[in-house]
Amino acid sequence: MRVRNPGASSPILLACDHASNRIPASLGTLGLEADALVSHVAWDPGAEAVAIAMAEILDATVVSSAFSRLVFDVNRPPGAEEAVRLVSETVEIPGNRDLDPAALAARADALYHPFHDAIDGILEERIAAGTEPVLVTVHSFTPVYFGHTRPVELGIVFDADARLADAVLRLAPAHTRLAIRANEPYGPKDGVTHTLARHALPRQIPNVMIEIRNDLIRTASDQSRIAGQLAALVGAGVELLTSTSRTRAGRA
Repeated sequence: MRVRNPGASSPILLACDHASNRIPASLGTLGLEADALVSHVAWDPGAEAVAIAMAEILDATVVSSAFSRLVFDVNRPPGAEEAVRLVSETVEIPGNRDLDPAALAARADALYHPFHDAIDGILEERIAAGTEPVLVTVHSFTPVYFGHTRPVELGIVFDADARLADAVLRLAPAHTRLAIRANEPYGPKDGVTHTLARHALPRQIPNVMIEIRNDLIRTASDQSRIAGQLAALVGAGVELLTSTSRTRAGRA
């Protein structure tokens, strides 16, 4: 788990659940070939670079996972079948076979809990200081999945609280020309909103999950360009929510 810019001035906390394709040395390669370990099955290529670039523009904090989701997917709760997968898309993961409860718990203790404890700590610190935090998770997705091409370029994903997602979708045409869809290519029914549901929904704080098609963020220049668009868009969305809240408070 990595935390960047913990003393940021922005209320926005950026979380990158699938930032790394690193496997702990003790687990070898999980029985996988090198091409699988650099592919989208192991991580979200480009997502952390975009999150970091967004944070630099916004002066925001970033919390990133430090190991591959093939070891433990921190965007799934411990005990879920998807937390430690036996198969990802069409790729079998031999190193995840026949794990006993103690081994699964050890992975959760090493990877899942530190990531989420860090998010909890930052959010609670800001709430205690009188600041309403905002949680934004940043992901990327493959343009071809199970042989099907995905036309969507940017997914704005939300769970039960759609406030920030609605604001972002409303303002998007002013900030990007990407093909945007709500709750695509994944949505709550796919289990992808765990981090939002765990941290943002109980605290009733604005939140959204951003999914970027990874062929659009392969190079450093592409990552910087997309990050600029997304930082402006998210910042405008947060400002719209803030101004709307002030207006309502004034009418009360």
